[in-house]
Amino acid sequence: MTKRNTHQVKVGGVALGGGAPVVVQSMLNAPASDVEANLDQVARLAKAGCEVVRMAIPSQADMRAFEQVCARSSLPVVADVHFDARIAMEAAWRGAAKLRINPGNIGGLAKADMVIDAARGAGIPVRIGVNAGSLDKDLASRGDLSTAQKLVASATSYVRHFVGERGFRDIVVSAKAHDVPQTVETYRLLSEAMPDIPLHIGVTEAGTAMQGIIKSAAGLGILLDEGIGDTLRISLTDDPMLEVRAAWQLLGALGLRARGPEIISCPTCGRCQVDLISIAKQVEERLASVEKPLKVAVMGCVVNGPGEAKDADVGIAAGAGVGALFRNGRIVRKVDEADIVEALMQEIESL
Repeated sequence: MTKRNTHQVKVGGVALGGGAPVVVQSMLNAPASDVEANLDQVARLAKAGCEVVRMAIPSQADMRAFEQVCARSSLPVVADVHFDARIAMEAAWRGAAKLRINPGNIGGLAKADMVIDAARGAGIPVRIGVNAGSLDKDLASRGDLSTAQKLVASATSYVRHFVGERGFRDIVVSAKAHDVPQTVETYRLLSEAMPDIPLHIGVTEAGTAMQGIIKSAAGLGILLDEGIGDTLRISLTDDPMLEVRAAWQLLGALGLRARGPEIISCPTCGRCQVDLISIAKQVEERLASVEKPLKVAVMGCVVNGPGEAKDADVGIAAGAGVGALFRNGRIVRKVDEADIVEALMQEIESL
């Protein structure tokens, strides 16, 4: 894997691009006017490992709430603005760490210029976010281009304006579709067309938890393995905390970043003589608040016991009414089936 060497921007105190680790993002979904609800969500997202959070500002009436969230948030807050350039401009001086706009629906290049001036004055970056469902009408109607080519043409035209014509280089680009192959093709083309621009990757409108995680892992896994992507959001119709957990698990599976335990557990079969599914779920729940990157094995029989999971830091291999507790492939003691979870947690705490 060779990661692209992009221009680095700063989102608050978080470095994005330029060799920095892939940044995990999510988006608040509490009412924009409810300051405390949004701050509560920020705190829970931060605890889950979120590094940058985005907040929609639907109207001018939500601006004071946005300012309070920015002032009290433990995470950099990105202002997500559509249709009204004046809101984006005001968000810049109200404390936004970054602005996210879609130039296609912000009102054209003249309005985009107003946003550029505000961001430049505040010293913050702008994400140029184009989506398959909101392309410029002239570009969307072209039958000679694929969806990916249309997205890239849209994004590159705006980048030329921001960087080439306005000299504003602190930008991040995204170009999303809900279709996985289209998303992969789009970002591959973008990385070729603008190799120095940091990219925010994601599959938009990916769906509910199971479908959304699978689609995101499939598309983003390919891109990340090819060194494409400086920051990501796994978009789910679900609790934003799940987005963050899924993002970290994806980065961990690819060996890019590690946060929290990795559970190694067998899929069960006719040899299993304990309720391994229940045991594994209990272990997963108990480990949800642990940040240290450990490998924890939960195995259902001796076939998939210490041998298959010898690289685990700690684990359990269950038999008929009993479990063998092991560290680094060596059995340290045996416990009754009823005590398996508690014994395993005690062993983990002792590390």
